[in-house]
Amino acid sequence: MLEKRRCVIKRTFANDATVKAIAHNLNQPLPDNGKFDAVVSSAIHHLTGDRKHSLYTEIFQILEPGGIFCNLEHVSSSTPALHEYFLKAIGRTLEQDDPSNKLLDVETQLHWLREIGFTDVDCYWKWLELALIIGLKPN
Repeated sequence: MLEKRRCVIKRTFANDATVKAIAHNLNQPLPDNGKFDAVVSSAIHHLTGDRKHSLYTEIFQILEPGGIFCNLEHVSSSTPALHEYFLKAIGRTLEQDDPSNKLLDVETQLHWLREIGFTDVDCYWKWLELALIIGLKPN
């Protein structure tokens, strides 16, 4: 599935010289590729809590002042019943749940981003276990 996503990204931005798609294992520290105006992800939910926190710090460090971090995150539900409800809503069962997911609640992640130094941190959109978490690096 990850390889399929990489192909879609490369195909989508193939003719855009301002975009460079780089494959990277997020369990490892980010490579030194300079500074960025924006960092966008939808894969952080596969990392442990400690790695999530350190990755958020690394992202803050590579953002230009005024830069934006957008993370479409698969987050934990507050109860097992709500988790089952989410799975049912997306047509899955507990037996089909992805064991690679390492879900964490929204509030903890928002707290971490604020603690790291991001501003205007919030959950800008949420549906069950899907949340768009955004923070800005101050100017």
